[in-house]
Amino acid sequence: MHRTQELAAQVVEQVDKGRTLTEALTRLLRNDSELSSSTRGAVQDISYGILRHKGELNYWLRTLVPKPLPHEALERLLLVAIYQLAYTRAAPYAVVDHAVKHAGHIAGGRLKGLVNGVLRNFQRREEELRASSLSNEEARYNHPAWWIRTLRRAYPQDWQAIMLSSNTHPPMTLRINARVCDASQYLQKLEQAGMAGTILGSHAVRLEKPLPVRELPGFAEGEFSVQDFGAQQAAPMLALTDGMRVLDACAAPGGKTCHMLELAEVEVTALDVDETRLLRVRDNLARLKLSANVLAGDAGQPAAWWDGRLFDRILADVPCTASGVVRRHPDIKWLRRPGDFAELARQQEQLVDALWPLLARGGKMLYATCSIMPEENGQQLTAFLSRHADARLVNAEQLLPCPDHDGFYYALLEKI
Repeated sequence: MHRTQELAAQVVEQVDKGRTLTEALTRLLRNDSELSSSTRGAVQDISYGILRHKGELNYWLRTLVPKPLPHEALERLLLVAIYQLAYTRAAPYAVVDHAVKHAGHIAGGRLKGLVNGVLRNFQRREEELRASSLSNEEARYNHPAWWIRTLRRAYPQDWQAIMLSSNTHPPMTLRINARVCDASQYLQKLEQAGMAGTILGSHAVRLEKPLPVRELPGFAEGEFSVQDFGAQQAAPMLALTDGMRVLDACAAPGGKTCHMLELAEVEVTALDVDETRLLRVRDNLARLKLSANVLAGDAGQPAAWWDGRLFDRILADVPCTASGVVRRHPDIKWLRRPGDFAELARQQEQLVDALWPLLARGGKMLYATCSIMPEENGQQLTAFLSRHADARLVNAEQLLPCPDHDGFYYALLEKI
């Protein structure tokens, strides 16, 4: 446990310094090849849990220790240990004992008594602290105060439900390959294998509990892919028919590219600015036995890669704050800043304006984000329509985080 606490505290430190949680975990665990699978799993679970409950944990720690702690490493160690005491099945005596031992390596060991006292005090006052935290919004909703204010303004009826949903563990949802079978047929395969799920759509199944993909029937054979049900709405909205030329403008890791190819015999260009991330696109295409033109290039600079042939459909899955997928990436809510919206809005505007001339008359472009923030969605759509007289809104939909899916925004535009 001592090693687990140490590594989890290092992950939190990296996120505090601006790295994403995925990057921090990958870098840290890759550098220690001798770690057991159980330790790796524990470090990941604790790291995700701390960032999911960071508002509450910070409030508890500030209540227990009102004055600034003498060492940053001490604060992270205490957050790890308090999270273990509050939200894991780890033996409390072991959590405290190992945390005190770990404190022996901080500031010459002078802080061991402080760590022991804080953790013992938390154990005595846990019920009181939980009740008290309900009066503090950051602690109650585990989101930064500015984020809470933004959601309250944008969704006066739903802001609390959005945050509560964003703090839950995400479901594992499968997209069943339409070329192979449908959801009901695949559900029968799951049941025969002793697994359970719920049908969400004609080709979507939500598992009762997450499982490694290789334990599920038909993965190697390309019978399904893992994809949130909200993300699965993009490809059908494009109303694809055989023979169309389609551009997936920000394709990696390839889920939507593959979904489009499962639905129709279309010619897809899968574009992404990151050559490394395109390896995932190629891997997914190969496993599903699908074919696309995979191309490295900047969607905002089409002159460098476009062959001059117009597209019938364009999927513009633009960069965004990812505020709709916080339950999968809890670090997002702590890494984002209010000023991020303006910068991302400029990127989004530049990208869709660059792509619009590539669309044929009568063609459709789907503007998509995994965000729930109006600045990136409805406001961006209104501004786009004001700039392009030849654009007609077919329909727009804001999906809010809920048990079935994450948060997404879709606006389907037709060139008239």
